[in-house]
Amino acid sequence: MRQTTMAKPAEVERTWYVIDGEGQTLGRLATTAAHVLRGKNKPTFTPHVDCGDYVIIINADKVEMTGNKLNTEKYYNHSGYYGGLRVRSAKEMKEKYPVEWVRRAVQGMLPHTKLGDVQRRHVFVYAGNEHPHTAQQPVELKVKG
Repeated sequence: MRQTTMAKPAEVERTWYVIDGEGQTLGRLATTAAHVLRGKNKPTFTPHVDCGDYVIIINADKVEMTGNKLNTEKYYNHSGYYGGLRVRSAKEMKEKYPVEWVRRAVQGMLPHTKLGDVQRRHVFVYAGNEHPHTAQQPVELKVKG
């Protein structure tokens, strides 16, 4: 009889991946990154253990959105004070805050738990083509679509 193998945190082997965001759609890029961050691309995936890999996203300023979403999509922040609501459009986020824009999309697809908090620390987003993680020898990951 076969038994289901559960990954233990000490046995997890982590790989570094780099995703080039140039010409990619935001949603496709974010789902691919979240899939790898959770570890669902591995046969040893265990839902309650952080068995995911590290993801570096470069060229965040060249990520696209389809349709009219750049004008209609809104991002909300609230400071906690009265009148502290800040509303920004996707177009403004892409132009002024491309790193936060991509990071929000990826982090929104991760679980909103303590495990998700750990997995959120494994994504690194950069607006340009350069990143400081060359010592980790990241492998290029292609996004489908």
